Amino acid sequence: MAIENLTTPPARPVGPAAPVRLSRRARLVLFVLCAAQFMVALDFSVLNVALPVLGRDLGLGRSGLQWAVTAFALPSGGFLLLFGRITDLYGRRRLFLAGLAVFGASSVLATLAWDPASFLAGRALQGLGAAVIVPTGMSLLTTTFPEGPLRDRALGISGTLLSLGFTVGMVAGGVLTDTLGWRSTMGLLAAASALVLALAPRALSESRTPDRPRLDVPGALTVTGGLLALIYSLSTAAERGFGGADVLVTLVAGLVLLAAFVVVETRSAAPLVSLPMLRRRTVAFGNLGGLATISMMTTTVFVLTLYLQEVLGLSPLGTGLVFGAQGVASAAAGVYAARVIGRIGARRTLVLSLLGQGVFTAALLTLGEESGVWPATVAVSLASVCHLGAIISYGLTVTSGVPDEEQGLATGLVTTTQQVGMTVGIPLLGVLATTQDSLYGGVRLVTGAAALVLVAAGVAVAAGLRRPAA
Repeated sequence: MAIENLTTPPARPVGPAAPVRLSRRARLVLFVLCAAQFMVALDFSVLNVALPVLGRDLGLGRSGLQWAVTAFALPSGGFLLLFGRITDLYGRRRLFLAGLAVFGASSVLATLAWDPASFLAGRALQGLGAAVIVPTGMSLLTTTFPEGPLRDRALGISGTLLSLGFTVGMVAGGVLTDTLGWRSTMGLLAAASALVLALAPRALSESRTPDRPRLDVPGALTVTGGLLALIYSLSTAAERGFGGADVLVTLVAGLVLLAAFVVVETRSAAPLVSLPMLRRRTVAFGNLGGLATISMMTTTVFVLTLYLQEVLGLSPLGTGLVFGAQGVASAAAGVYAARVIGRIGARRTLVLSLLGQGVFTAALLTLGEESGVWPATVAVSLASVCHLGAIISYGLTVTSGVPDEEQGLATGLVTTTQQVGMTVGIPLLGVLATTQDSLYGGVRLVTGAAALVLVAAGVAVAAGLRRPAA
């Protein structure tokens, strides 16, 4: 899509620094793509509050409840990189529409589920649809909006909605479950996907790379199998620890397959992942920052939920309001994030955001067993402001300077980081929380560990992205 179709001229003469206005068509494109990203982010959290009710209704035991989350996370994280490459080869718009159709149909299946098997099948197909939607949507966004103020603004809005979707899902899940039942959470996703699917064909134009290279089948098999095994082992360890044979076997298998993937890519004539791209410092350290900010924020939200309800005795509705305030803070930060990036650059914004998120996460360590709700609300809201800045700036850092024919691959790496970050944070640090004698002690341990990870990531990104001396 040409740039002249995305902008409208200013109404009066302005200086060179005047902002570019989006045309009506560009706003429609942005709405469709951001709505799809928001919908997928919503799916990660909207069901959490409903799990106990769902388990009783469908006959899922306590050990089976975690599969309501894992069944979605496995395919959504495992197939992202593969579909990120396929979208470059066979058409971004076509696969985006196909992913929406699969996501919508599987949401209907999950809404109407009559037993555990049908529900988990719906959740797995939702994850597969998400694995198509996320990289194709991000690739369409970065190839539609050229690098510069337009793309900065578009990615800023997308990042805001991605961050907000997780929080909104937690609030909406509780309200819907209490008023309409757990099935309404899946029905909401079915309705949202139908709306986006109705608008997308009119808004989006087809795009693909000019050549049609061969798909790297060995690379696809090893990376997809490795990610699936790794996500399964971490998700299962969240409930049963790392002592189980299946956890250890899949963990080792995942690491071996990912190592094999690196070897395969060095010998492939048409690699799934361009190793020179991975050697770009912006790609490597940008994704490191993204992994840290996402995994530690989801972990912080998880342990803060336990703290508010189990330690302070707050109701689910009150807990939802706390995270509602967090969502408002994230939305407000998204309005100004692009301006900050425009002034100091995406790399500096990423470093400062990681360090800021770490500091405000560490502030949660000052909360006691009888602290008020407001200190926790303020601390997590400020951490979310920094988190939002890191989300937007890491996406810009990774995709800046990447040619259009490799944007699907770059955004596939970005979105794989997002999905894996949402999946691995809670399993890794959740194990720490469960080993403590008291829940309060476990919350403090996990919060402190999250703060250290964020600060360490900020320092590593600052060192890795430091410009060489002239």
